Amino acid sequence: MTAVRIPASLRTDTGGLRQVEVRAGTVRDALHELVDAYPALAGRVLEDDRLPPFLNLFVDGTDIRALAELDTPLEPASTLVLLPAMAGG
Repeated sequence: MTAVRIPASLRTDTGGLRQVEVRAGTVRDALHELVDAYPALAGRVLEDDRLPPFLNLFVDGTDIRALAELDTPLEPASTLVLLPAMAGG
């Protein structure tokens, strides 16, 4: 199963879980499974089946934008990291 690491800013939507395991063939599948299990994440991790502009995703340390984006394949031993962009000044 693929491990999805949940950042602190999204943990209230997962009941405080730091990591969730999913069975998914692609990043898109993983995000859909995550939203199915935790509906409060819906607008925060997917917007109309697209990546929200302020969310970065990394598969095994590589930004999915440098790979196949949401169609990036996942292996059972992969780790998907959700990393919301921070803004401020």
